[in-house]
Amino acid sequence: MLHFRILMSVLLFFLLEPSASIASDFGTSVPINKKGFTTYYVSGSINGSGTTDFLVDTGSGYSAINEATLDKLKIQGKAEFMKNVSATLANGSNVTLPVYKISSINIGGECDIYNVEAVVLPGRMRNILGLSALEKTAPFAISVNPPKLLLSHCPNLST
Repeated sequence: MLHFRILMSVLLFFLLEPSASIASDFGTSVPINKKGFTTYYVSGSINGSGTTDFLVDTGSGYSAINEATLDKLKIQGKAEFMKNVSATLANGSNVTLPVYKISSINIGGECDIYNVEAVVLPGRMRNILGLSALEKTAPFAISVNPPKLLLSHCPNLST
């Protein structure tokens, strides 16, 4: 059991604190804004909606947008309905949420991600950068000192 704990500690160290040689293996580095003790945001934009701050949430299977963002995307023809999914929200409630495919998002002015599936959250809740977007840049890592999001596969809209 002790060996397992040591192994997990070493693994978490390398995932959360990439060294310079490991960090250089990632092609793109995006600054993270830390708010509070454990909340991380990256600046970005959603094609057809404008700039936003994304809450970075590696525990969320889907990225998420709010209804106001969806309304803008629909007007621009940048969102396509895909399906409905059942979800458990952070407060424990179970809801059915629509999933839309977003044509593209940009993270930190550095990384364009295409065809991102995102659930739509009611009202004007924050936009979330979840695994449905992050997995397209994999492998990725989060550094906490200095705070940055390290991404490997970032196509650019202009190429």
